[in-house]
Amino acid sequence: MDNPSKAPTRRVDGVLLLDKSVGLTSNTALQRAKRLYRADKAGHTGTLDPAASGLLPICFGEATKFAQTLLDADKRYIAVMRLGVTTSTGDAEGEILRKLPVEVSPADVEAVLPRFRGNIAQRPPRHAALKYRGRNYYEYARAGIEIPRAERNIVVSEIIVELCSLPDVRVRISCSKGTYIRVLAEDIGEALGCGAHLASLRRTATGGFDLAAAATFDRLAALSEAERDAQLLPADALVGALPRLDLSSEEAARILRGQAIPRAGIVDGSYRAYASEVFAGVAHAIEGIVHPRRLVARSGDSTERRDAIRQPVESLES
Repeated sequence: MDNPSKAPTRRVDGVLLLDKSVGLTSNTALQRAKRLYRADKAGHTGTLDPAASGLLPICFGEATKFAQTLLDADKRYIAVMRLGVTTSTGDAEGEILRKLPVEVSPADVEAVLPRFRGNIAQRPPRHAALKYRGRNYYEYARAGIEIPRAERNIVVSEIIVELCSLPDVRVRISCSKGTYIRVLAEDIGEALGCGAHLASLRRTATGGFDLAAAATFDRLAALSEAERDAQLLPADALVGALPRLDLSSEEAARILRGQAIPRAGIVDGSYRAYASEVFAGVAHAIEGIVHPRRLVARSGDSTERRDAIRQPVESLES
């Protein structure tokens, strides 16, 4: 087994599908993956609470430029709600605030779930990493200070009971970004009249990636460096939902210098662009003109080329 802890860093490009274990923060998992791969640049694609496990894609090198696509993607989870107990944080980490008898049936649970499907307004929890006046919500909560928490619109496309073994209810959830599953658990418990908290959570999918393809740290640590590298997906896997745009050598030369190119008849929108079958980055077409958005720097690029690549016409987040 390789020991990368004291090895020099290197350029690594790609996406690691990590199966994060309970107890790790997303940043701790990111730093551990970065050390394991000896990567000089890395970033994750949205936090997963320490108490939750499951899919946490980690981007290395040039793949970090396209991480926003997963931040915006829908997510899928397996959640266990424990009825009859409410906590200060809405999950198993908080202090118990109230206990009530669970005088409901599986049919009662099924009957309230339609209220939580579709477009709904959700109030973020007090212990959230959202900002208010420059500080995280959870900082105010720990200080006992109440702050305004405006409701946000989310979409829950699926919430299905997999197992109802009262007081525990295991559900499968598909939802939009920004959804707090612990708030769903609390609100469902409130609708049932007995309260609830989130007992456990496992993320099973994000965007087009599935937990079945993910690896744990234990598995990765047992591999050689070459075998670990083989676990990585290419950077363009992050933008696989975009239509493909193949560039001629002349078009590619201009795009890679940060210049726009004309393309007659092209439909407005974003594209994953390729030059000689090699992923060049993301471009955006509008009114017959293709503009570079996020371009991939190649290992042999000159300083001038890298500088051009760092100055796209628009940011991917716009």
